Amino acid sequence: MSRKYFGTDGIRGHVGQYPITPDFMLKLGWAAGMAFRKQGKCRILVGKDTRISGYMFESALQAGLSAAGADVLLLGPMPTPAVAYLTRTFHAEAGIVISASHNPHHDNGIKFFSGRGTKLPDEVELMIEELLDAPMSVVESAQLGKASRINDAAGRYIEFCKSSVPTSTDFSGLKLVVDCAHGATYKVAPSVFRELGAEVVVIGAQPDGLNINANVGSTHIGQLQKAVVEQGADLGIAFDGDGDRVLMVDHTGAVVDGDELLYIIATDLQDREKLVGGVVGTLMSNLGLELALKARDIPFSRAKVGDRYVIAEMLERGWQLGGENSGHIVCSQHTTTGDAIIAALQVVLALRRRGQSLAQERLAWHKCPQVLLNVRLSGAGGDPLTHPEVRSACEEVDQAMAGRGRVLLRKSGTEPLVRVMVEGDDEAQVRQHAERLAGVVAKVCA
Repeated sequence: MSRKYFGTDGIRGHVGQYPITPDFMLKLGWAAGMAFRKQGKCRILVGKDTRISGYMFESALQAGLSAAGADVLLLGPMPTPAVAYLTRTFHAEAGIVISASHNPHHDNGIKFFSGRGTKLPDEVELMIEELLDAPMSVVESAQLGKASRINDAAGRYIEFCKSSVPTSTDFSGLKLVVDCAHGATYKVAPSVFRELGAEVVVIGAQPDGLNINANVGSTHIGQLQKAVVEQGADLGIAFDGDGDRVLMVDHTGAVVDGDELLYIIATDLQDREKLVGGVVGTLMSNLGLELALKARDIPFSRAKVGDRYVIAEMLERGWQLGGENSGHIVCSQHTTTGDAIIAALQVVLALRRRGQSLAQERLAWHKCPQVLLNVRLSGAGGDPLTHPEVRSACEEVDQAMAGRGRVLLRKSGTEPLVRVMVEGDDEAQVRQHAERLAGVVAKVCA
């Protein structure tokens, strides 16, 4: 059964445009409350990032949940993975995050976690969708849900993050620049690294409701690069708006992406004989990562793009490490979902164990040149990925690369875009092929 509202990562869109409207959020809160009720009772956590519309949607969701008889525990601004963790520790039936992740402030969305802190099963999402199309009712007055605020949520999550490294961990002598993207990590991330002994310079930690992800964070890393070099820091850490993805910058200002961070964590686990199975990447993971892991006898598997699919592949194989080059990294020995702070801690700890700089570790393997171009969908016509001209062009590029690279075309799960990716051993050729394919896609989308 196809979904009407849910995408690959919850429900997301432009604020004020259906379904990202207050009336829809009221109905969504009611539908979620009805779906999660057990013996007539239900407790649901609600967290959000720092965008201004979060206040509006928090109130609407709270009203809908209460109408369904669900008690609501409000967390305030809190990273997405923190909501997953706190949902488990409070033994709630579900957790809700109001966030559009790395998108600008004029977008927003809703993500759900099950009581185990995992993505919702398909059948639960479909149940919520069915309820959204049903008439809304209100429980008896005595059965209405109550709302309360968890005042120590940030402290609980800080301690949880610190528990992912040994109690003997000491980052003294390490100077870090931490970019919080004016988002949900702005309070907790600096505290975690400071409490472990590091000297922390913070940027992107003055949220005003409108500046989330604005020229800062993991999708706009230039300010972090500049700050690391100017401050003479050992490295920089860039989070996105909701704290589920992380990129880094070495002391020279070079960007270290999710593939490179995965390699550092994986090889550190292997060296300590703690790596369970192998590593799950995605169709977008760099070919060089696969080859480098193979050289270390570490199995590698590709899932579809999206942390939901990475986690599903990890569970199927019984592996504990996976992620995307965008910086979603899942360390399931510590938590149930992608957690940027915990992933960053594992990388920094690996560097300390080895006595290596991030710059040295970044050069441990060769990344194949990869070009990614976005082509906007017009909404007219059919699926460009199945168009004969597009398929023919892809086949021609495959033949021209003669097994020395990869071509991948896919639709974005969060934006009206077709992503065109070409990867190979010759950068000029890779760019030429990518631009040609993007031109063909743009033509059939016009």
